[in-house]
Amino acid sequence: MRPIDATPLTRDGNVLILAYDHGLEHGPVDFAGRPESADPESVFRAATHDAVTSLAVQKGVGEAYYPSYEDDVTLLAKLNGTSNMWIGEPDSSVNCSVEYAATQLEADAVGFTIYPGSNNEVEMVEEFREIQEEAREYDMPVVLWSYPRGQGLKNDTKEDIIAYAARLGLELGADVTKVKYPGSKEGMAHAVEMAGKSKVVMSGGSKRSDEAFLQSVRAVMDAGGAGLAVGRNVWQREQPEQILDALERVIHDGQSVDAALQ
Repeated sequence: MRPIDATPLTRDGNVLILAYDHGLEHGPVDFAGRPESADPESVFRAATHDAVTSLAVQKGVGEAYYPSYEDDVTLLAKLNGTSNMWIGEPDSSVNCSVEYAATQLEADAVGFTIYPGSNNEVEMVEEFREIQEEAREYDMPVVLWSYPRGQGLKNDTKEDIIAYAARLGLELGADVTKVKYPGSKEGMAHAVEMAGKSKVVMSGGSKRSDEAFLQSVRAVMDAGGAGLAVGRNVWQREQPEQILDALERVIHDGQSVDAALQ
């Protein structure tokens, strides 16, 4: 059995996943602030930036656009997702198989969401087991979106909850585990400790000011995290390449936020 290995998703051990699964998860509202971001071509072009280590998309976007960028973009196929119109307990439908991602999309890695704490947690973890084991057969890294959510959770960004989410990544066999920011460097350091050899990356979340966003990324790196999975904080901006330049300096070059902003 091969050990946990996220190498295809990393640059010198660090990770910057450009996430673009929002069209399914959130719908057109996420593109309203910058209408050109609704065109996947614009995001695929952004993903050719040296800072980006992979681009996460759903099956249909990968089928339609990846063939034109396969030489310049590392593809992370997101295998499940749920529209914002869903009203029930948090769940996520499986809409692509590992086999299809590997042989038809020619993806380099796969990603999967689970919602620990949801009434559907058991089913989702069982689905992830199948995904993770099949991905091992294709020698593909697995990224786990570990998002505690459900009627029993009152605060899904508490330090102990985020640490638990990160630990689940290790326990379930994820190479990279994506969690929300727990609000402090100390909280993220605890999550990183709990994740062991599973690399921890922060979810970028909704768009913020450059400085506030980069400060949280710097805290993640200082806490021992591997980097970031970001969408709106890049492609909702008028000049995505500028924030990617800054992220490259913080994540890959180890610079301070002030230096990165200059």
